[in-house]
Amino acid sequence: MIPYIIGETAYNHEGDFDYLLKMIEEIGEIGVQAIKYHLLFDMSSYMVENHPLSKTIENWMFSKEQWIEAFRIAQARGLDIVALCDDQESLEFINTTFPDLFAVELHAVSLNDYHMLKEAAQFPGKVILGIGGSTLDEIHYAIELLKNEGKDDILLMYGFQNYPTNYAEINLKKMLKIQEFFDLPVGYADHTAYDDPNNVFISCMGAMMGIPILEKHYTPDYGIERIDYHAAVGWDQMKKIKELMALSLQVVGDGSPEMSAAEKKYGNTGPMKKAIVAAHDIQKGKIIAPEDIAFKRTETESPIKQMDFSKFIGLKTLHPLKKDDSITFSDVEYIFETSSAEDFTNIKR
Repeated sequence: MIPYIIGETAYNHEGDFDYLLKMIEEIGEIGVQAIKYHLLFDMSSYMVENHPLSKTIENWMFSKEQWIEAFRIAQARGLDIVALCDDQESLEFINTTFPDLFAVELHAVSLNDYHMLKEAAQFPGKVILGIGGSTLDEIHYAIELLKNEGKDDILLMYGFQNYPTNYAEINLKKMLKIQEFFDLPVGYADHTAYDDPNNVFISCMGAMMGIPILEKHYTPDYGIERIDYHAAVGWDQMKKIKELMALSLQVVGDGSPEMSAAEKKYGNTGPMKKAIVAAHDIQKGKIIAPEDIAFKRTETESPIKQMDFSKFIGLKTLHPLKKDDSITFSDVEYIFETSSAEDFTNIKR
């Protein structure tokens, strides 16, 4: 597996379009796979009129023309685009103007918004559901509504943000349970405090559990007080996260029970695992007993596994064996009992 990192811009731009373009440029140069935008066109469908944040966020909204430019620039840099839509109008815009985007995302605040789920189901690509702070019933409702509308390409994004996020409340193992419950891929949205010395390590802990998808806030001005800066990493941290995630996933592997070539070599009988050898000098024609066999490491490999020990008991040696000689089936007389067809069928001749 390779890491799939989504660099989230959120509202860190604070309505400055040039600042957003700078974010796109840096996220592209870092070399992560995707960029995430927050789209909002109609404040009245997102917040009630007297909400204390409505005027502030309204000043941070971009026009459709600006978003089209931002999409084109990110695409030109080879970035997948995740459009987190805060209102139904932005979902409709994506469906009609950019249906080829990598994904649309519904924030956890809209997880059970019937109208937005219906519109999201019309998107041809992946639908990401933010599930932080949501019950299993709420997650199930959203998934079933999408599936009933014919949408099966769903990704669940686990994670929530406090200021700062408390380690003890993240509960990363819950991701594995959710993945098992719903039989859907799960990603991790990390919101560890920007100045936490363990930020990079915690951001990669999902990868250490085999979760290859990470969503992480990014800012060109690390530590500067802007909106969403509390959980936003800068250039150096994002590069380290990318490297550590790749290493983590390489070590975790794909979970296959089959041994690798290196593991098979390590497990060879003889040089590593003890081989079956003669416990003492054994004369020709000796019926082998358990005390005639010993288990010792040898310089050369042996084709006989330790668990084949019992197959030699009661067999006759074909030639003398010296102490510490490896014992193989070529050293013993093995008599196959003959069988007739009547042993395997009730048909009588």
